[in-house]
Amino acid sequence: MREFSELPQRIAGPYTRSRVLPPYRGILAVDAKDFTGRPAIEHEAVSRAVPELLKTALSRAELSDLWGDRKFPASTGDGYVFGFDPARLPFVIHPLLLTLQDVLTDFNVLSHGAVPIRLRASLHVGPLPETGDEFSGNGTARNDTHRLLDSRPVKAVLASHKENITQVAAILSDRCYEDAVASGYTGRHPDHFVEVAATVDGKPFSQRAWIYVPQPSGPLYEEPSDTETTQEPAREAVRPLEYDDMQTPRGRINAPNGNINTGTVHGGQSVGNHHVAGDHVEGNKAGRVRGFQGDQVRGNKYQGRQ
Repeated sequence: MREFSELPQRIAGPYTRSRVLPPYRGILAVDAKDFTGRPAIEHEAVSRAVPELLKTALSRAELSDLWGDRKFPASTGDGYVFGFDPARLPFVIHPLLLTLQDVLTDFNVLSHGAVPIRLRASLHVGPLPETGDEFSGNGTARNDTHRLLDSRPVKAVLASHKENITQVAAILSDRCYEDAVASGYTGRHPDHFVEVAATVDGKPFSQRAWIYVPQPSGPLYEEPSDTETTQEPAREAVRPLEYDDMQTPRGRINAPNGNINTGTVHGGQSVGNHHVAGDHVEGNKAGRVRGFQGDQVRGNKYQGRQ
């Protein structure tokens, strides 16, 4: 009974006194798509393959030291998670995620359909304790990493993209995006990333996050509005973003002497304005762009990866 009586003294409650923050860590988590829907006989093979695929991708991306120095690594059954030095976060975003796409493509071709694996990935950063035991790395930052991994946007994107082309769909926390992408430290332009509201069905979780698909083959993601959900219940949650969604700050739309269209365009729209300085637009404009919205890569796809 003595050791239990000492427990409250060893665990001081929050907000009672100031303490040193745990080390900041980047956290990478991956999860295999449709793991629970696979036959049970495949589960062990997938569980073993996922960390090996990560290790191979890190090696190809010349980031093997991150695997050797990984913090609180753990298998999640259908995935894997580990912590790393947050200074390396830009390299984990790129080139690692693109390299992981290539590694999975090779793996799935060579597997001949036996155990094809497509991965969701989430990235976050925050203070996490390193105790050196099975409880190491537990904290809000890690919990949020797994919530992002299970969120609706990244699941919907991977499900809507072609399984023979897109093998990886990633979601970054807003902090990851601001610190590593918007700041210019990552070798990928911000236009490669799409802002989403990350929510998890049945969980009180909602955060601003960013979708990144290294090899896209389907539509970008946008959460349907309440109006769309009510009026069009059969519409899927995945649809392309419109130009205004991506480029125009909310509440700041104006066009002196020009044309404003804030509604949805069905069919063609004729636009003509001869009194606006700048671009001259005349003819038909599509209301929404559907289908493939990714980059077309010409020449050496690995150029500029380092």
